[in-house]
Amino acid sequence: MNKYRFLKYSEEMIDAWDSFVSNAKNSTFLFQRAYMDYHSDRFDDASIMIYHNQKLLALLPANVKDRKLFSHQGLTYGGLVYAKEVKFRVVLEVFKELMIYLSKSDVETLQISLLPQFYSNYGNDEIDYMLHLCKSTLVKKKAFSVLNLSNNNMFSTNRLEGYKRGNKHELKLRYDDEIESFWRKILIPNLKDKYKSKPVHSIEEILLLKSRFPNNIIQVNIYNNNKLVAGTTLFVTNNVVRAQYISGNSDNNVIGCLDFLFYKLIKEYFDDKIYFDFGSSASGNSGNINQNLQYWKEGFGARTFVQNIYEVKTDNYKLLNNSLE
Repeated sequence: MNKYRFLKYSEEMIDAWDSFVSNAKNSTFLFQRAYMDYHSDRFDDASIMIYHNQKLLALLPANVKDRKLFSHQGLTYGGLVYAKEVKFRVVLEVFKELMIYLSKSDVETLQISLLPQFYSNYGNDEIDYMLHLCKSTLVKKKAFSVLNLSNNNMFSTNRLEGYKRGNKHELKLRYDDEIESFWRKILIPNLKDKYKSKPVHSIEEILLLKSRFPNNIIQVNIYNNNKLVAGTTLFVTNNVVRAQYISGNSDNNVIGCLDFLFYKLIKEYFDDKIYFDFGSSASGNSGNINQNLQYWKEGFGARTFVQNIYEVKTDNYKLLNNSLE
């Protein structure tokens, strides 16, 4: 008889799921069902709840496509989410049994976009190590520009000069949650004109998510003589402030609105957080780095962290048989 029990998530399990996420070792609000399910029409949800006896021990936010399980294509990161008290041996057992369960369920391949370490409240690299033992394949890396807020970060001369220009023009920072104005007037036109792209979320989706997570999704805007000139849509988790979207109007270089915005955020706000995540500077899916954007972020002291995305054949669970001596 298997030591662990695997149940496919269904709507009647939402309370147990969300309660577990709120107290897990390595979770953020993106794993709450109110976030995961906003785009449920785009993904065939195959999330799994893992029990030991009657106790919920771990979750896997996931979707399935063909014979491949992803964790999760609609999220920035994923992987096994587990209870604080769970240690290496149990994670190993759970992961091995998960691979057996998936193999028997006709899932050939598991793809995991690992949670970057700086998002976790505790050490979180057990799965990374087990993927190594299982001869997984590294299929992609994502590079994030991240600032450790506990360091005495020195801003570059260019960023300081931009901030001073903002002061000179008497720019005002407001937490006014004017998401729609920022998106319609600045973000969407800029992404279209500069990068021939658009936000991952639609306006309707980000407004819905903001209504569901008012303390986690925050809009901060910059005004010049009451005119909206720049802003950022922030995703705030336990340890991290992530600038999910950043944009300024055509006056940015003249009045320094983005330098002013992030100087204020880093120096005067979020002193209870550990990291400020500027996100990726990659262009599209190529992985090539926009060097001007990277240079701007590094001017605030941000440095590079990577996220690994792995694929592993589920029948490779056999490689874990003798991994503990």
